[in-house]
Amino acid sequence: MATNKKKKKVFIFSGAGLLLIILIAAIVIGGKKEPVIVVQTEKVVHRTITQVVTASGSIQPTVEVKINPEVSGEIVELPVVEGQRVTKGQLLLKIRPDTYLAQVQQNQAALQATEANLELAKANFAKAESDYNRAKEMYAKHLTSASDIENSKTQYDVTKAQVDANKSQVAQAEGALKVAQDNLSKTTIHAPMDGVISTLNSKLGERVLGTNFSLGTEVMDVADMASMEAQVDVDENDVVLVAVGDTAILSVDAFPDTKVKGIVYQIATSGTTTGSGTQDQVTNFLVKIKVLHPSEYELRPGMSVTADIQTATHYDVLSVPIQSVTIRTPKAQEGAAKPTAAKQAGNREKAQEVVFVVSNGTVKAVPVKRGISDDNYVEITSGLKEGEEVVSGTFVAISRELNDGSKVRVENNKMVATKGV
Repeated sequence: MATNKKKKKVFIFSGAGLLLIILIAAIVIGGKKEPVIVVQTEKVVHRTITQVVTASGSIQPTVEVKINPEVSGEIVELPVVEGQRVTKGQLLLKIRPDTYLAQVQQNQAALQATEANLELAKANFAKAESDYNRAKEMYAKHLTSASDIENSKTQYDVTKAQVDANKSQVAQAEGALKVAQDNLSKTTIHAPMDGVISTLNSKLGERVLGTNFSLGTEVMDVADMASMEAQVDVDENDVVLVAVGDTAILSVDAFPDTKVKGIVYQIATSGTTTGSGTQDQVTNFLVKIKVLHPSEYELRPGMSVTADIQTATHYDVLSVPIQSVTIRTPKAQEGAAKPTAAKQAGNREKAQEVVFVVSNGTVKAVPVKRGISDDNYVEITSGLKEGEEVVSGTFVAISRELNDGSKVRVENNKMVATKGV
């Protein structure tokens, strides 16, 4: 009986050991099984792609004149207010003219004095000329001496020089009078064009500086509100895509439900750099967009605007979701182990853009060439055919998990949680 019990125990332990070995083997085999990656897909289809460059800025009048007086003084008339519409030639402001009027009167008196001196010099010259001519006749008849005729000639030359000098003084006095009259006229400023007082910086009674003092005082701005533009800053990487004549769709913050159409008409040739020498250094180029039919909108200078500039449109081209295109090296496509930093540097030039095409539960990394793109889709110029099914999500799957030959499960109708997105 003891022998039978021992045999029974051996069988039990042997069976348990065998079961344990089978279980371990199953775990090992199961652990080596390739995981199935959950993805979403879309079909390759033809569509129209419009490439857009987005930039922000502000609405400004196409023509805006800054009113800076050319003479200094106190504002004694200011018959306009900010926002008022004015017509060309309308009085905008008047500066106290007393000082400039006195200068005109002073220069008028100086001119009269020089003109009187000129008349006197002319009379003296006429007498000296007559005496000189008489002396020459008498000298020819031997009725006067050589010294007499020489004295007459000297007097003639002196009076002639006095006439020339007085003519110069008259011209100088006339010039001074014109300057004084011009300064007097500048005390009154009229509107240079039809427009609106977009900015009014000064008040009645204030003293202003003329443009002889640096830039002078900017009293007001007159803007032509019938012609408006968007002035936006375009990044240096995007400005090469923009061309004069491109269509732009403008979104004005003040009118969130309104889309305004415009046309690019000017692109700056020089950029403006901010944050120079820091990590935040940015170089932008000013692009001006003419607003079409501005009278249909209540646009005002300074309003914030975002411009979507349509730089290119390709019709009826093959396209895939923009996130479907990723970068892989040949080894990564084959599912090889992640290369070292040195190998990555060596293979960098071999990296290529690929799209993962789904077929029979697996994916194939297909190298592609792309054209332009919009916010959602990218044009594929080679590598794919219409109707092929490409992976469009998740971001983690496309950018990290998928390799050539990976097994996948397509779940297009479910919201799949994605880590790291």
